Amino acid sequence: MAVQDTAGEAPGKASFIYDPKVRSIAAQIALAALLVYVGYSIVQNTAANLERQNIASGFGFLSTTAGFGINQSLIEYTEESNYGVTFIVGLLNTVLIAIVGIFLATIVGFIVGIARLSHNWVIAKLATVYVEVLRNIPLLLQIFFWYFAVLRALPNPRNSASIFDLVFLNNRGLIMPRPVFEEGSSLIFWAFLAALVVSFGIARWAKQRQAATGQQFPVFLWSLGLIVGLPLIAYFVSGLPVSFDNPELKGFNYQGGMSVIPEFVALLLALSLYTAAFIAEIVRAGILAVSHGQSEAAHALGLRHGPTLRLVIIPQAMRVIIPPLTSQYLNLTKNSSLAVAIAYPDLVSVFAGTTLNQTGQAVEILAMTMAVYLTISLLTSFFMNWFNAKMALVER
Repeated sequence: MAVQDTAGEAPGKASFIYDPKVRSIAAQIALAALLVYVGYSIVQNTAANLERQNIASGFGFLSTTAGFGINQSLIEYTEESNYGVTFIVGLLNTVLIAIVGIFLATIVGFIVGIARLSHNWVIAKLATVYVEVLRNIPLLLQIFFWYFAVLRALPNPRNSASIFDLVFLNNRGLIMPRPVFEEGSSLIFWAFLAALVVSFGIARWAKQRQAATGQQFPVFLWSLGLIVGLPLIAYFVSGLPVSFDNPELKGFNYQGGMSVIPEFVALLLALSLYTAAFIAEIVRAGILAVSHGQSEAAHALGLRHGPTLRLVIIPQAMRVIIPPLTSQYLNLTKNSSLAVAIAYPDLVSVFAGTTLNQTGQAVEILAMTMAVYLTISLLTSFFMNWFNAKMALVER
């Protein structure tokens, strides 16, 4: 019986369905098609439900008159304004509370984080108590505490606490003189802007000078002098173009001046102090991540504890601090939506709340609101990533 010799033949080519690349591409196409189908079904179902309930879709409602007031607005707003202006008012109020909250939380967090490592037993324990108490109490309860237990307990306008009869504190808020900018006051703004630019230039020059010679320059004092001095000089040179509208008690409330509403103060205090407790732990961990030998070397060179911390430890700790710090900034911005609980007029309250209830445009309003928070978060992440790259240690 003859035996067929197959030793010299090439093996048969495997079917393409067993090719990992082909199977991977096919799986991705199938998943993409499924997602498109699910998205199409959701859109069709939503459109059918809106038509069934006689709710018109689209963004035409933004030009409709709102018909309700807002107790804090950074731009001109009346009850005759449309819903588009309402959206902008809520957006600006959200950005305002986020920026001021991040600023205060960062300062308090760094102070408390450094205090936790203090050699003073009392200061270290007080910082520990602050962190453990505030970060373990729900944020919403802290907002309620500041609003109902602290600010609502203040006296009424007739019994306001006053400072030189110019600033008044009561349960309606903090009332203070309002600056009135007259003709020529733009010179003050340009002087302030020029002071900022010059201060930035001095800071860069001082950093390069210190790297080259080791000599320090009093950047803070010079910057403070420029930022205060130049606008003050411009104020006198331009003929005192800024006056003040002082508040006066008329009837049951103060008229004139400007006021900071208690809802803003309560939300700001709760958000800042709550977030600062987490930032404090991040700062403490970042400082502990720096080798103790760095402190010993700085002390051997004659540096005191303060300059050692400011010039040696903190710059190295920042590469550890910044990434988790970004998450806290994002959390603070998103947690500001709890403002609806005390009627602070942020985006969720006036747009995703009152405007949605009056118009019924749930899909459009919620989509716009989510897009705003997504944009703010992405911009914050982008800036912090850039700052983290700037602060990263560069090997020589």
